[in-house]
Amino acid sequence: MVPMERRPATPEEAKALANPLRLRILRLCLDEALTNKQLAERLGRDPGTVLHHVRSLVATGFLVPDEVRQGEKGALEKPYRSTGKSWTLSVGDTAAEPAASQAMLEAFLAELAEAGPDAAAGFDRLALTLNPASREELETRVLAILDEFEARPADPDGEPYGLFFAIHRRRRQASGSGGVAPRS
Repeated sequence: MVPMERRPATPEEAKALANPLRLRILRLCLDEALTNKQLAERLGRDPGTVLHHVRSLVATGFLVPDEVRQGEKGALEKPYRSTGKSWTLSVGDTAAEPAASQAMLEAFLAELAEAGPDAAAGFDRLALTLNPASREELETRVLAILDEFEARPADPDGEPYGLFFAIHRRRRQASGSGGVAPRS
C-alpha cells in the first residue's frame, strides 16, 4: 500500500502544530468532543490559556465545534472535536519543522506520563546506517502501514492507543562501523 499523499502545511497550520499543548488538545478531542472547561481540567491548565489554543486550532481547521449541548447544571456547552487533519499534512519543509518535531515529542511524553506506568504497550529501538534512498524507503513503508491502520474503522471493543514514530540522525561513528546494530 502506498502512503496517502500529504500536502505541505501552510505557515499557520505548521505554527499551530508546533505546540505540545495544542497536540494534546487534538488527541483528547479525537475520541470524544470536549468543552474548553473539560480540556482545561484534563490538562491542568487555566481555561483562558486553553481557549487561546482551541481558537487557534479551530481557525486552522484542526478542531471543529460539535453541537452545543446542555451541561450538568443546565448551562449550554460548546464541545470541540478533532478533524484528523494533522495526519494529512507535512511540516517537514517548513520553518516550523524543528518546533513541530519537538512539540510532538513533548506531547508524546506528556501523554505517556499521564496514562501511567503501565501505559506503554511496547518500545523498540534500532540503529541503522542508511543512504538517503533507503531512509526514504523505510519512512514510506512505515507510513503506508500507519495509513492503512488509520483508515480502518475503530474496533468496537478496542482500546485507544497512541503511536509515536521518529527517524532521527545519530552521531556519526568511526569508519568501519555500519549496517544494522542490535536493538538497545
